[in-house]
Amino acid sequence: MPVRAFRPDDAAAIAALFYAAVHEIAGRDYSERQVRAWAPDVPSVDRILRWAGDGRLFLVATDREDAPLAFCDLEADGHIDHLFCRPDVAGIGVASGLYDTLEAAARTQGLALLYVEASEPARRFFLRKDFAVTERRDFEIGGVPIHNYRMEKRL
Repeated sequence: MPVRAFRPDDAAAIAALFYAAVHEIAGRDYSERQVRAWAPDVPSVDRILRWAGDGRLFLVATDREDAPLAFCDLEADGHIDHLFCRPDVAGIGVASGLYDTLEAAARTQGLALLYVEASEPARRFFLRKDFAVTERRDFEIGGVPIHNYRMEKRL
């Protein structure tokens, strides 16, 4: 599975992928009300371009036709802000291979720690990648209670 840097022409596919992942994958662990608060609409292309254009490492796993299957990003301080996979390829190793590429890049950059705020399905994924939960975070989005987990991994 190829992994490459984000390109601006990926933005629309990444936006749709994000929305689908929240609603279909996270929707197995969160209520409909919670996923609607988290992702009420498909993000705009401009929002994706802002995520990808602020200096962070932004990687995309693609299929044979170069269409995005998953994406992730890594901020300079070791924060993984996003790791999302298209629901139709979830569970077959796409996100795992993408994450492995991100971790290799973090090691090359000399980072000593990776950390993430992980949803329920992401928590299970990151536990398999040797992250440890440091705390459960309960908060609200638009008045809707939701939670995630602060997790970290020493490199």
